[in-house]
Amino acid sequence: MLRVSIVTTCYNREATIGEAIRSVMRQNYPRIEHIVVDGASKDNSLAVIKACNSPRITKLISERDHGCYEALNKGLRAATGDIVGWLHSDDTFFSQHVIEDVVRVFERTGCDMVYANGLFVSEKNPAWVLRDWQSGFYSDKAIANGWLPLHTTCFVREEILRRFGYYREDYEISADSEWLIRVMYQTPISIQYLNQYVVIMAYGGLSTSFGKTFKRWREDLGIYYQHDISPRTALVKKVLSKIPQFFKAPFVKLPYAYKRHLNSGKASREEAERLRKQQEYEAQIEKLNLDSNDY
Repeated sequence: MLRVSIVTTCYNREATIGEAIRSVMRQNYPRIEHIVVDGASKDNSLAVIKACNSPRITKLISERDHGCYEALNKGLRAATGDIVGWLHSDDTFFSQHVIEDVVRVFERTGCDMVYANGLFVSEKNPAWVLRDWQSGFYSDKAIANGWLPLHTTCFVREEILRRFGYYREDYEISADSEWLIRVMYQTPISIQYLNQYVVIMAYGGLSTSFGKTFKRWREDLGIYYQHDISPRTALVKKVLSKIPQFFKAPFVKLPYAYKRHLNSGKASREEAERLRKQQEYEAQIEKLNLDSNDY
């Protein structure tokens, strides 16, 4: 039975990291290791991670880093599974069968990589679907025209990381795109498309923030040029291909189990806020005690 490593990075995500961890805990596939990399969060993220008490977390790293891609690389290097996947700190798996379904594709086809579909929901209202990312079938021509699968729907064999390397940390936003092109474009590896949803993502993260759009486009242009892809053609077609995702989104129904867990996520956020206020209160009391000792 194949062992699956899931890498999650976190920085100041006390409101969402708990549900991401519980999403991994709910997976019905037995052989999962969860590697969590916290970038020395200044909020209660670390406390929330530990409070989940997940038996699947085999390694917890908490130290400062220089960005999410350095943190991801730490997690990838710590992975010991046959298959490696990603789950961000404000995302959840679509169902409890995701890892089981992905592993079944690897076992049936002997492929090197599996990718699938994903949904983006509102960061403020997770029950509101904003984007429906149907990846579709892979081809080198599609990549040359700006197509890529949703990064967090991808799962790869561990040997792919050894062959093609990790994320380039000199990119702030588009290192995942560069890595996907490096692995998928004009290479001899076997790639399979799983036509089902595997992840629900919060819209508003590093790569989806409107404030970062133009910086991401500049990085994309450099990546296309580096891989001998027509930069302007690929970027224009990439942007245009995303538009239908927004129009299809209102017609997507979220799974009942996800909606049910939204309530537990809300409770977790309220608990995180209570912990934060309690810490502030205790800090104020300690300061008052120190001040009183001065007299």
